[in-house]
Amino acid sequence: MEKRFIPLSVPNFKGRELEYITRAIETEWVSSGGPYVKEFENRIADYVQVQGAVSCQNGTSGLHIALLVCGVTKEDEVIVPTLTFIATVNPVKYIGAEPIFMDCDDSLTMDGDKLLEFCQTECSFVEGKLINKKTQRQIKALVVVHVFGNMVDMEKIMAIAEKYNLNVIEDAAEALGTYYTEGKYQGKFAGTIGTIGVYSFNGNKIITTGGGGMIVSNNERLLEKAKHLTTQAKTDEIFYIHDEVGFNYRMTNLQAALGLAQLEQLEDFIKIKQENYKLYKEHINRIPGLSLLEFRSGIRSNYWFYSLKYDNEYRLTRDEIIKHLLAKGIQTRPIWGLICEQKPYQNNQTYRIEKAKYYLEHIVNIPCSTNLTRDDVFYVIECLQKAQ
Repeated sequence: MEKRFIPLSVPNFKGRELEYITRAIETEWVSSGGPYVKEFENRIADYVQVQGAVSCQNGTSGLHIALLVCGVTKEDEVIVPTLTFIATVNPVKYIGAEPIFMDCDDSLTMDGDKLLEFCQTECSFVEGKLINKKTQRQIKALVVVHVFGNMVDMEKIMAIAEKYNLNVIEDAAEALGTYYTEGKYQGKFAGTIGTIGVYSFNGNKIITTGGGGMIVSNNERLLEKAKHLTTQAKTDEIFYIHDEVGFNYRMTNLQAALGLAQLEQLEDFIKIKQENYKLYKEHINRIPGLSLLEFRSGIRSNYWFYSLKYDNEYRLTRDEIIKHLLAKGIQTRPIWGLICEQKPYQNNQTYRIEKAKYYLEHIVNIPCSTNLTRDDVFYVIECLQKAQ
């Protein structure tokens, strides 16, 4: 069997990227000024069908701003998932607030049943405020993550948020293009249902600007505040007057030029990812002890990452699968280490973390780039079959 190198997730630049970036350079608009930034914001807002969008330097800065405009302060607490990348949680600490960690369900997204149970049993709801009985601090917001292009059960989450007066921040960094196809939120995109949503355009995302992120909302007041804070809270463009501490979180015109070209190809990228997912699933599910994790029913996923799940019937463990595939030139990754177990968060409150621990030990993410060929997919499958 021929050995090759197949990366986990890399960009695909087969559109008008070079044309748009060259134009930005030729016009000398390469920094945060220039027409591409506003155009990219407008195109994203139109695509996900929201009132507006505010660009930023990355998804992490977008989450930081989202928490601030939702009124989270150092006196507050924020409910977050433990099964996520640490960048989801760190912005809570930037503000000085404290996270409370929640478990996942079988979709790898936040468990709405445990969330409700936590609010009912561990909290008091007093004068419109959800108060943590253990700390006596107000829980002001909830951050949910649409993991690997899957969709959180937003009907359940929003009902809880409305009942307990919580702001819902959607970390949709991995789910641009995912939307509901049925139910209460039919036609609604990941990132557009809660109070505010954030996308990432990191190099491994379904579209990339190299770095970069986008804040979206249907609340004009929050969007205006987000724009103000991401641009150094400047109230006078000429005389450099600032009315509060702001942040240099602006996206550059070069990044936006790249993003526009990528956005033009997004639906084609999703189609490729869906086809490769189905091809993987058809063959992997025939291997004893292996399966490809499903996406939630009732959604059109963007199929960003493919999660290989193994059980004891398969000959190799998680770490052995990673090592075996790497030896064959196939790059894979386990799920992130649980955030509540990371050194900065070991003293934070958790609630019934069970399934997240199971999936941490039983999931390996396999190559999923949009330039992955059928031949590449079959090579990965063959390597998994031969290991068994």
